[in-house]
Amino acid sequence: MLTLIKRAHGLLDMTKAIDFLGPLALRLYLAPIFWMAGTKKLADMESTIAWFGNPDWGLGLPFPALLAYLATFTEIIGAILLTFGFAVRYISIPLMITMVVAAVTVHWQNGWLAIAEGSSSLFANDRTVGAIERLDRAKDILREYGNYSWLTENGSIVVLNNGIEFAATYFIMLLVLFFIGAGRYLSIDYWMKHKFTD
Repeated sequence: MLTLIKRAHGLLDMTKAIDFLGPLALRLYLAPIFWMAGTKKLADMESTIAWFGNPDWGLGLPFPALLAYLATFTEIIGAILLTFGFAVRYISIPLMITMVVAAVTVHWQNGWLAIAEGSSSLFANDRTVGAIERLDRAKDILREYGNYSWLTENGSIVVLNNGIEFAATYFIMLLVLFFIGAGRYLSIDYWMKHKFTD
């Protein structure tokens, strides 16, 4: 049995030759997310600043212009740096801070779930249960008065709950990149380290 375990462990160790794929996948997954978030804010900075500052229908944050620009350019520059694997451990820090701020100011009051699920879900709350009731009613209306088959041909109709699930997931992915870095071979960080430390 011990021999079998050692052999299995040896096979797992062989995968270290391609361990750069893990951080590469994380970087390439996160980069377009931050690029889209940042460029969307930048496209209408006036509305973004208003949303950051307004306490009635926005986030009610102090220094809304400063924070809006910081968040926007952190996301845009972060996306570029993640793509090329440059300064990944450094850019992970402000991106993680951005995710914490987003989770606390935008998503926290909505609970955990990003997509509303029914009461059978461990993370369901009154908000998501109510959303499912409304979703079921909307589906009934669409079945009766619309072309429901066509509407759902490419996917199900859901209610975005906008909970902290996505922000927490991105934070965890960034935390991993903070600790392990950009990965070998396919990152500027790797080649710079070899050039300046060897």
